Amino acid sequence: MTDSQVPDASRVFVLRETYGTLAAVVESLGDEESWLPTACTGWAVRDLLFHCLSDAQRALVALHSPASVPPDRDAVTYWHNWSPAPVGAANGRRWVRVSASMFLDFGQLRDLYLETAAATVTAAAAADLARPVSTQGHVLTAGDLVTTLVVEAAVHHLDLVRDLPDAPGPAPAGLAAVRQTLDGLLGRPVPVDWSDEHYARAATGRAPLTPEERRALGADAGRLPLFC
Repeated sequence: MTDSQVPDASRVFVLRETYGTLAAVVESLGDEESWLPTACTGWAVRDLLFHCLSDAQRALVALHSPASVPPDRDAVTYWHNWSPAPVGAANGRRWVRVSASMFLDFGQLRDLYLETAAATVTAAAAADLARPVSTQGHVLTAGDLVTTLVVEAAVHHLDLVRDLPDAPGPAPAGLAAVRQTLDGLLGRPVPVDWSDEHYARAATGRAPLTPEERRALGADAGRLPLFC
C-alpha cells in the first residue's frame, strides 16, 4: 500500500500513537533531564522540545490554511528539500537554542508542548485530510501533512531519548511510517536487514554506515542521509 492509499483514519491513528508516545516521555522530564544532550547536534533536551513545539504549532497553522492550488508535494517528496546545508543548519540550531532559553522554567515549555501536541492531534482528527494545505512554501494534502508530522516526531523521539536509557522508544507505527518514507525517497526497499529504528538513524545521518552496509547499498550509499 502506498502512502497515498493509507486511509485517513489510519493516518490520524498513527499520529495519535506517535505524538502520544512522545508526550509520555516528555511528561516525565524535569529540569535536570532538560539539560541532557540529544542526538541533534548542539541541542539539549529543552532545545529539541522547543523545536518539536514549533513543529506542532506549524501543523496547527497548516491544518487551518487551505490552499487554492493543487499539491506540489506528497508525504515522500516533501522531504526532497531537506538536505544538509551547513550554514542554514547552524543558524537554525542557534535560533532554537536562543528561543528555548527564554523559558526559564522548563515546566512551562514542557506543558506548552504537551497541550499544543494534543491540539494538533485533535485538529488532524477534525480535518478533511484530502484538502490541500500550505506549509513550508509547499502545498500537500492534509493527510500527507499528517504523515510528515509522524515522521518528524518519530525521528526526534529517537533523538530525545539518546541519553534517557529508561525512556521508551517511538511508537512502532510511527517508525513504520519513517521506513515507508525512507523507502520512497530511496526508490526501493532498503537492501539491508535494518530494524525500523536503525534504518531511521542510518538514513538520516544519525548512525554511520559500516563498510558492509555501504557495499549492500551500492551507489545509494552516497545518497544518504536522505533527509536530516
